[in-house]
Amino acid sequence: MAKTTPGEFMRQVQAEARKIHWPSRQETVTTAIFVGIMTVLLATFFLGIDALFGWVVTSLLSLL
Repeated sequence: MAKTTPGEFMRQVQAEARKIHWPSRQETVTTAIFVGIMTVLLATFFLGIDALFGWVVTSLLSLL
């Protein structure tokens, strides 16, 4: 593997940093709202599934 000088390394890092696409404020806000909504929906779903499984287990154990 070829050795890279520190100067060449820094030039490569700067070239790669110029390629970064930072999201706009609107994209960031939209994504944050979407993540919040999905978190609430999934938390509600898993709460329901957990309650259902808890009820099933309790019902099965009461038969013993």
